[in-house]
Amino acid sequence: MSSSSTIHFYLAAATLFFAALFHGPSPSHAQLSPTFYDRTCPQVTKIIRDVIYKELRTDIRIAASLNRLHFHDCFVNGCDGSLLLDNSPTIDSEKQSLGNNNSVRGFDVVDRMKSQLEKVCPGVVSCADILTIASQISVTLSGGPSWTNLLGRRDGLTASRALADENLPSPFDSLELLKQRFTKVGLNGDVDLVALSGAHTFGKARCLGFAHRLFNFSGQGAPDPTLNKSFLKKLQKICPQGGNGSVITDLDVTTPNAFDNAYFTNLKIGKGLLETDQILLSAPGADTADIVKKFSKNTFAFFEAFVLSMIRMGNLSVLTGNQGEIRLNCRVVNGPSTLSDDNLVSSI
Repeated sequence: MSSSSTIHFYLAAATLFFAALFHGPSPSHAQLSPTFYDRTCPQVTKIIRDVIYKELRTDIRIAASLNRLHFHDCFVNGCDGSLLLDNSPTIDSEKQSLGNNNSVRGFDVVDRMKSQLEKVCPGVVSCADILTIASQISVTLSGGPSWTNLLGRRDGLTASRALADENLPSPFDSLELLKQRFTKVGLNGDVDLVALSGAHTFGKARCLGFAHRLFNFSGQGAPDPTLNKSFLKKLQKICPQGGNGSVITDLDVTTPNAFDNAYFTNLKIGKGLLETDQILLSAPGADTADIVKKFSKNTFAFFEAFVLSMIRMGNLSVLTGNQGEIRLNCRVVNGPSTLSDDNLVSSI
């Protein structure tokens, strides 16, 4: 058995173990299953993978963006597809929250996935499950681990911009606040925090999220002392003082489009882009530091922890059975307008 096959086998086994772990205490968790669509929509994974694979040809960033959509969805009222809802008379869209506005992306790609699934399996696959599957495929196609998704989520009927502002981690958070945000939604503030932060091994961030580190950090008249000096000079050129905060740069300066453990090795040499990345290692007395060091030395340990944390996150407050609905259009709750082909995929 090859090393990649071994990793896939082990992580698949871990997935099933974790599924068993959740089978019992919560009826909603118990109804999630890796075989949920085997009879009703057996092509679901292939359809989503094909859309992502095609998109990657022209937008390598989309893999990280789709993974981030799943994360930002699950942190607000659980994994119910609420992030995908547009503003309406009854919906205050999470897309306009502080952590999402002009930041999260990929909604048009999710629209295409949903449109194709509705043609093959109408009214069957939830938008929440689309995000879950797309996240896993995006990680795998980028060189990360593969795992078996637990499926059967249904879509929520509302969204909460206020809760998104309250729950979503900010690049300006202290380590203690980060821990509190993770604990509040049902994750832990050590391994889950570090493992899921490892998703910053691909994707990009805006200057707005880290420019405060480059010139006058914490009002001290000097840059963040934890920043690598050569990395600092590079970032100061990309994000000059008073410059455009919307300019983007790679979160992982080493292998920006690959899902690997370079994010953690970067932290060891002061090349964490966001303050909330670097503090996992550099905050005085941080109990997360040992986890960072472990993941920097052992890719398999990171992959294993990441998979388990993703499964744990994907189980947060899910709707199953008769709860919620299966949206026909991920941007709006079901109603007369969603029954029209013209409205199946709305504009961005």
